[in-house]
Amino acid sequence: MRKTVVYAALLFALSLSVSACGKTNTAPPANQGGAATGGGTAGGAATADAQAIYKQNCISCHGNNLEGGVGPNLQKAGSKYSKEQIATLLSNGKGAMPSFKGRLSDTELGAVADWLAAKK
Repeated sequence: MRKTVVYAALLFALSLSVSACGKTNTAPPANQGGAATGGGTAGGAATADAQAIYKQNCISCHGNNLEGGVGPNLQKAGSKYSKEQIATLLSNGKGAMPSFKGRLSDTELGAVADWLAAKK
């Protein structure tokens, strides 16, 4: 009986931590289309958008400063993965990381992939 309660508590904690990584973004992006339409400086706007997307979708698992936690450290993600590999991971998910295909647009996925690929 005691083992059943312990296992149930562990299963609940695990499911809670995994669901926190996959929270749905219900707020619209703050600057949707600024960099994509050519308005302003593309590099600065894309970086700001990528950081906002990260804060809305990734911070709960990867931390405020990309230091990791439930998910891995991303501070030097660009040293380990190419932009294309990062985009694939974001789109398809891997292990406990959820897929963001359908939650984020291709433009948003690309902006985050570019931003993380620059972290070396």
